[in-house]
Amino acid sequence: MARRDSSESSDDDRERRRRYSDRKKETRSVGRRDRGDESDNSSDSDQKQHRHERRNERGNGNSNRPDEERDVSDRREGERDKDKRDLRQDVREESKNDGEEEEGKDGKRVKRDRRDRERERGRERGRQDENGEDGFLRKEDRHRCRDLGEDNEREERRKSDRGRDRRRNARDRRRNDDDDDDEDDQKYRDRREIKKDEDGDTKYRRDKEKDRRREESRNKDDSKAVGDSKVKSTRQEGNVNGGDAALTLGRSGGVYIPPFKLARMMKDVEDKSSAEYQRLTWDALRKSINGLVNKVNATNIKNIIPELFAENLIRGRGLFCRSCMKSQMASPGFTDVFAALVAVVNTKFTAVGELLLKRIVLQLKRAYKRNDKPQLLAAVKFIAHLVNQQVAHEIIALELLTILLENPTDDSVEVAVGFVKECGSILQDLSPKGLHGIFERFRGILHEGEIDKRVQFLIEGLFAIRKAKFQGYPAVRPELDLVDIEDQLTHEISLQDEIDPEITLDIFKPDPNFLDNEKRYEDMKKDLLGETSEDEEGSDAGSGDEDDSEEEEEEEDEEQMKIKDETETNLVNLRRTIYLTIMSSVDFEEAGHKLLKIKLEPGQEMELCIMLLECCSQERTYLRYYGLLGQRFCMINKVHQENFEKCFVQQYSMIHRLETNKLRNVAKFFAHLLGTHALPWHVLAYIRLTEEDTTSSSRIFIKILFQVV
Repeated sequence: MARRDSSESSDDDRERRRRYSDRKKETRSVGRRDRGDESDNSSDSDQKQHRHERRNERGNGNSNRPDEERDVSDRREGERDKDKRDLRQDVREESKNDGEEEEGKDGKRVKRDRRDRERERGRERGRQDENGEDGFLRKEDRHRCRDLGEDNEREERRKSDRGRDRRRNARDRRRNDDDDDDEDDQKYRDRREIKKDEDGDTKYRRDKEKDRRREESRNKDDSKAVGDSKVKSTRQEGNVNGGDAALTLGRSGGVYIPPFKLARMMKDVEDKSSAEYQRLTWDALRKSINGLVNKVNATNIKNIIPELFAENLIRGRGLFCRSCMKSQMASPGFTDVFAALVAVVNTKFTAVGELLLKRIVLQLKRAYKRNDKPQLLAAVKFIAHLVNQQVAHEIIALELLTILLENPTDDSVEVAVGFVKECGSILQDLSPKGLHGIFERFRGILHEGEIDKRVQFLIEGLFAIRKAKFQGYPAVRPELDLVDIEDQLTHEISLQDEIDPEITLDIFKPDPNFLDNEKRYEDMKKDLLGETSEDEEGSDAGSGDEDDSEEEEEEEDEEQMKIKDETETNLVNLRRTIYLTIMSSVDFEEAGHKLLKIKLEPGQEMELCIMLLECCSQERTYLRYYGLLGQRFCMINKVHQENFEKCFVQQYSMIHRLETNKLRNVAKFFAHLLGTHALPWHVLAYIRLTEEDTTSSSRIFIKILFQVV
């Protein structure tokens, strides 16, 4: 009996262990499947069910365990499950935050840490599944997760602190940069203020010095003018703007007074020898000389010279020299004109020519020392043309070239080349050996090759001009050759001499013998103008006879030999010029302006109309450009209108020879002329609308003509 009971109990134990092992295997397989497929909540519920089954198993095996211990253990298990769910939720939020921070500077390291934490959680979860019955591992896992969360919080705080520090540093750097910029701006403003103050002080001192000198000169003039009551009364009458009229008029920069008023004031002055009257005449002389010099040119120089001799050039020689130099500096292209004017004046007043040459040489030396190239070029050109007019000796030209080529630079060689171009023709006649030496020096500079390529090309061009015997660079133009060689007086001045420019001649000074000097110059002026007028009359009569004889001889020669061009080369060239002008112009106004500049011989006006019509017919479609151009020529000259009438008749008579496109363009061209009244309507009288007198082409022409009109 006892043996049977023991065998039954052993069978029951064996059966119970088998069921336990089956349940355990089943729960393990279910747990693995749930971990791979289901969410964390489903896996938690399966594990909880598995724990309850194990607890029930234990309860069945140990029936003596009290119910209170079982309740306490359930509460603890529930708390553990809750803590684990909270921990997993924190870990999820942490991973989410870590993913958002990946884009930052430490994104790679955060990503790597997150992968490590996920691997660690996977390993811990596997250990929990293998040791599910041991609650100690879950506790360690919970503490480890809590430590990881704290580490993540510390890492986030550290990152936020680093970002805050970076932002603070960047803000500090920007603030420091702004402070530095403000400091630099303040320093710049301070320097500007200091410089402005210094400039203001300098200008104040300079203006004060000018006022002092002006006051001294005014007091000096007043002291000389005291004593004459009549002059004082006229001075009070001619007062301008509360100031002294005579004092104001004689000084440059004074109040402007119209010429008629100035002449009236000069008439009102009774004492002609007074300083005030002398100042008025001085101012009038200065204005007259400046006006004559400024308006002189190659065409009116013969008319200006008598007017210039009518002025007192002995008294105003300083004014004349200064005006010539200023005008030449402002207009270097008229240097030969000014040189011709000086050459004529030098024949009668040698002191004027010598004074001008001295001042030009002094200006040349100053410009050479200061490296003032524009002023040097002007002075060199003036000297070259004075040498051409033989007012200056050729020795000064050779001396100047020697100085410029002694230590050659790009600028000095360029100035020397320009000087030789201007006066090389006369130097070749007056001093060929000296010019040969200058060209040898040019050749040596060219072989040395130390100057710029551009200047070397200038020297090579100068050699080519010399080989052509300075063709295109004459010494004196025919219209400016006004002085005979025997009448000219040449001045010899060296660049090494000490020169007195006589600046005092430009400043007004009262002359005690003013009336005697004026009377003496009046007598001299009568002699000068009388001689010049007689010479001009005699020369005109002689030249008239010579011209008549020369013209008769030329007419006889032309009658004897008359060449006729049968190849029509000139006509072909004219048509080519008209065609290129029409095709290259932007609009009809430009084309008309250029075509009017073409010099047409009598009878060639028809070629212009024919070429205009040909160009219009060659276009693919009609262009209004040709109609406007033809209209412009018809409005300008009656000859062109008559020529277009002839073209209309010719085109209509040969209309059957034109293609359809050309016919349409020609019809629209004449329709434009008729519609704008540039062509008279009586040209239509040539058209006869009969079946015998018209063709299909002429009928198409007439149809298009009236459609457009």
